[in-house]
Amino acid sequence: MKSKEIRELSINDLRERIETEKTNLLRTRMNHAISPVEDLSQIKKAKSNIARMLTILSEMENKQDKK
Repeated sequence: MKSKEIRELSINDLRERIETEKTNLLRTRMNHAISPVEDLSQIKKAKSNIARMLTILSEMENKQDKK
């Protein structure tokens, strides 16, 4: 998910999306522990997306607090 798409979401939608992505990452890690995943870049991409969303969420919350 690109930064521009993330910024278009509301704060509540973004929080829900982060939780969904964290759950998907956990499932992917568990599946990898049981039987190795062919494409390990999926885990890296998921972690990067979560970090990007958390960063934008904190920016949005700080901007909202300053108003």
